[in-house]
Amino acid sequence: MDIITNLVSKLLTLFLTVLFVGSELIHCNATYDRNFVLFCLLQMWEDLIRKAKHGGLDVIDTYVFWDVHEPSPGNYNFEGRYDLARFIKTVQKWNFGGIPVWLKYVPGISFRTDNEPFKAAMQGFTQKIVQMMKSEKLFQSQGGPIILSLIENEYGPESRGAGGRAYVNWAARMAVGLGTGVPWVMCKENDAPDPVINSCNGFYCDDFSPNKPYKPSIWTETWSGWFTEFGGPIHQRPVEDLSFAVARFIQKGGSYVNYYMYHGGTNFGRSAGGPFITTSYDYDAPIDEYGLIRQPKYSHLKELHKAIKRCEHALVSSDPTVSSLGTLLQALAHVFSTGTGTCAAFLANYNAQSAATVTFDSKHYDLPPWSISILPDCKTDVFNTAKVRVQSSLVKMLPVKKKFSWESYNEDLSSLAENSRITAPGLLEQLDVTRDTSDYLWYITSIGISSSESFFRGGQKPSINVKSAGHAVRVFVNGQFSGSAFGTREQRNCTFNGPVDLRAGTNKIALLSVAVGLQNVGRHYETWEAGITGPVLIHGLDQGQKDLTWNKWSYKVGLRGEAMNLVSPNGVSSVDWVQESLATQSRSQLKWNKAREQLLAYIACFNAPEGNEPLALDMASMGKGQVWINGRSIGRYWLAYAKGDCNSCTYSGTFRPVKCQLGCGQPTQRWYHVPRSWLKPTKNLIVVFEELGGNPWKISLVKRVAHTPAVHG
Repeated sequence: MDIITNLVSKLLTLFLTVLFVGSELIHCNATYDRNFVLFCLLQMWEDLIRKAKHGGLDVIDTYVFWDVHEPSPGNYNFEGRYDLARFIKTVQKWNFGGIPVWLKYVPGISFRTDNEPFKAAMQGFTQKIVQMMKSEKLFQSQGGPIILSLIENEYGPESRGAGGRAYVNWAARMAVGLGTGVPWVMCKENDAPDPVINSCNGFYCDDFSPNKPYKPSIWTETWSGWFTEFGGPIHQRPVEDLSFAVARFIQKGGSYVNYYMYHGGTNFGRSAGGPFITTSYDYDAPIDEYGLIRQPKYSHLKELHKAIKRCEHALVSSDPTVSSLGTLLQALAHVFSTGTGTCAAFLANYNAQSAATVTFDSKHYDLPPWSISILPDCKTDVFNTAKVRVQSSLVKMLPVKKKFSWESYNEDLSSLAENSRITAPGLLEQLDVTRDTSDYLWYITSIGISSSESFFRGGQKPSINVKSAGHAVRVFVNGQFSGSAFGTREQRNCTFNGPVDLRAGTNKIALLSVAVGLQNVGRHYETWEAGITGPVLIHGLDQGQKDLTWNKWSYKVGLRGEAMNLVSPNGVSSVDWVQESLATQSRSQLKWNKAREQLLAYIACFNAPEGNEPLALDMASMGKGQVWINGRSIGRYWLAYAKGDCNSCTYSGTFRPVKCQLGCGQPTQRWYHVPRSWLKPTKNLIVVFEELGGNPWKISLVKRVAHTPAVHG
């Protein structure tokens, strides 16, 4: 039920649960007992919320991102797509964990522990959000739609030790002391102190119990799929298993289920974390990245929700009694009965291979493997989790009849050292220098080479060895490209080792370190490093190897094109662009490309296509870089090919992300979402920065069209 159109982090400090007006299941007093909780791109909000309601959802959960709302200390941003109050009124896994990078540099700070600087900053931000919601009268205690709030998320192992336990208790006291009048939740925190409710996140939560018998059983993140990483396949979770997991939770007395994600959306800009998480955060959710319904997941879950709601009175009025449906079967019945005639039953077959015919209350029921049938009156089987009655959506990416011509601007490497503002002996950590203002950091040094070296007389070329803590490095020697190395999500660090062309005299070594998102989970991840950490070694010289690690290094944050704002309509005119042709392409250059529609050759622009179908750029012909539309970043692109096992997939049995995968041997992400709301009717500007080289003439604008089949039966 998370409705978010940019990246959702796994480490956030606050979320809000928002009640739909006219909700069927949720009552209107913000309190709780063990059976039930008594209580969700700006232009996409209304359509997404409408589809969520139509899909049978009653509440929306939204995370509140600290980094976007307080980008610098004390400066808050609640404009446009960050307008939190407007989002909530409409409703009636983030980079660096959603925590602002500036916080890392507060003196004496340590994240998410009993640390005064961190607690002071966290309390200030939380108070700001709560006060804003109070001033708009948005909490249920004020007659508003917010029925539940979360403080901390998936703290888990971080809480080990006295500092962690003290921090959890402080966070709970601080949140409750804000006087919202609605319950507070902590995800995956078994030690959450009263009155805060501890909750479960995961693929399955039917074995979860809250830490006190009077607290409701809440599933705050029901993982509908899994995130995708560059170089990895796409993960899909069969809806038969997802609905089975939800029904298992409800039959065990579960009170609240929240889908993570119901709509995943897009990691626009540099918001994708991980690192290596893709720009798409589709997550195999019931509503896809572009806002289109994904079948059969959407309709099958809708039928599940309808069946559960038919059991409402029995579910909230009694505890289940459990009985076996056969001594030789892995089958159980969970029955909710009020004693006054109201009755609901869940018949479960836990066998992953075999179907079962069971007898319940003198009637026979056929249960497919790994499935649950729901009987709202203890007689009629209205829904079985494994019986899907709708076909899969047929999705096509259809090219729009556009042809782009391109002009290019080469990133100037000749004056890097002269333009740098920082020099230091030794190698500096990347984030310490960039403060996350750019993905790119130049490391520049020089080395003197004697004309008497043997390789000048036919000997083997020397080589350079560069070790990086992540996530990618490109090596230039005397302005010439020497090669690249890339990390992966499993192995963030990387090493480049390759031959270099050195000349007699002074040689300039320029290393471009590239971040692909920042860490967003892990114990004290604010201490984890990125960038070139060394050693940097030259091998193959007459005297052996030369260590450049402790040379004098110059540092330049970002690219020249970024500094000149070449991504904007105004900035694009500040340099002389060169008309590109296939013959002039070079894979070794760092190139900025701007595109214009062939019919409007006099300007760098294109007309928005007619219709209302979602749009995307097909970047299959490119390498790696970033794309902007009218000055707004649609994110990082990378045509990394997926490695993994994409063989058979079955819904039955315990789900894991590696179980059902697609796209092996293909680019992890080929299409990149272009929001129609970012386009003008005419003269739209595309700017591409390409790191590796590619063929921009094959970039095309496409529209996403989905045919949704009808439900059968």
